[in-house]
Amino acid sequence: MENTEKLKNSKEIVAYLVEKFPACFIAEGEAKPLKIGIFQDLAERLADDDRVSKTMLRSALRQYTSSWRYLHGLKAGQARVDLDGNPGDLLTEEHIEHAKQALKESKDRVFANRRNKDDKKESKGEVKADAAGKCEEKPKKPRRPAPRKQDAAAAAPKQYRQAQAGELKVEQAVNVVLGKSPVPATIKEITKDDVQVQLQTGMMLRVKFEHLVL
Repeated sequence: MENTEKLKNSKEIVAYLVEKFPACFIAEGEAKPLKIGIFQDLAERLADDDRVSKTMLRSALRQYTSSWRYLHGLKAGQARVDLDGNPGDLLTEEHIEHAKQALKESKDRVFANRRNKDDKKESKGEVKADAAGKCEEKPKKPRRPAPRKQDAAAAAPKQYRQAQAGELKVEQAVNVVLGKSPVPATIKEITKDDVQVQLQTGMMLRVKFEHLVL
């Protein structure tokens, strides 16, 4: 008997689309630019498919087309494809520039959030250092020098360790290695192959276990 259980999340729906339309949707690597209006084509092709709701389909398609790997694939000379992989219109310069801007803004938000956190930590460290300096002028208060140890601890770079698959769980706070500095995130879904996390900016990403640190 054919499985008619509804797909529960965007990852499952995207995997289903990759299975049904492999010439259009790609599971890994730079994704192909999709035909404008492809949602309507999908809705028609899957109209009798009880496993996929239009609401979840729209959400999955939005997540797929806003991912970094999809935006990376929108380059000059690339043609949009339909569900069967047939090439259509070439990407316009406007769409290419829009994709570049969206990708840049997405990455900037991730790294800016990290830099802001680092700046706040440094600012707090300077305040504590000033307090410690005043203590030197008033040596009669022996408890004042204590913040210096806290300053040294705050200034030292945080040590991370590789996360192990067995210790991860949904809604757990982790750090994702995206660039030079790990970025805080929350685990939303765990599969045998990868993990879906939500950054503090709200962006959803799917990463391999080796990109997570604690």
